[in-house]
Amino acid sequence: MKNLWMLSGFGGSTIIEVKDHLFNLIVMSDPMLLVVEDDQDLANLLEYNLNRAGYKCHLSGSAEDALVELSRKSFDLVLLDIMLPGMDGFELCQKIRQHQLYKDIPIIMVTAKGEEIDRILGFELGIDDYVIKPFSPRELNLRVRAILKRERRQGGKMPEVLKTGGLEIDLARHIVTLDGKELVLTLMEFKLLVALLKRKGEAQSREMLLSDVWDIDKSISTRTIDTHITRIREKLGESGSIIKTLRGLGYKLVENNDEAHAR
Repeated sequence: MKNLWMLSGFGGSTIIEVKDHLFNLIVMSDPMLLVVEDDQDLANLLEYNLNRAGYKCHLSGSAEDALVELSRKSFDLVLLDIMLPGMDGFELCQKIRQHQLYKDIPIIMVTAKGEEIDRILGFELGIDDYVIKPFSPRELNLRVRAILKRERRQGGKMPEVLKTGGLEIDLARHIVTLDGKELVLTLMEFKLLVALLKRKGEAQSREMLLSDVWDIDKSISTRTIDTHITRIREKLGESGSIIKTLRGLGYKLVENNDEAHAR
């Protein structure tokens, strides 16, 4: 077994840590976790242990920052403290569960508040697990692994078809239809339309869209977004008005015809 660890780069690791790494390599593809914790030392410790278990992490010190990151990136799980500056963890949890795009992301509360009423409130708000500080890093890793494994087994909860009015996007088959007629889009146009529809009704800056579609390639101007939006509108015809221009900011996709024609 020691030879196996050395060959695999796991020298000094426990059997559980090796299994976590193998699980993430074979079953998951670079799981990304959002750690919402205002204690920087604890946040760094969480990140260190989760990285060792094969997870990528993004640290947020407040609920407000976490909401910004959720709008910019895709996360597989959220580790959430309750006692945060400003908006607390309970309120953030409620906002996540009420948001169309984030509502199915698993949440584990990691907190010093161990009273029964806090645990009950957390589960009533829709968390998936509750871990009380101080905790064992190994136990937390196992809880994270169990939830991600469950999500993988269930195939995730993100709808395979996005819809608004007569517009439908089949994510699995990579097909866009408008009133039943298939539209021919380039890959970038497809990804851009998906990003707009996933956050329907929300203002999206050019920088945010650039991050979603091109992963912020520094060589690409944000004005590239404008060119692709123009092409998408042309292909949508009269329905192109559902993409509303927000001057000085970016765009948003709307459903109400009256609002759409106000662009």
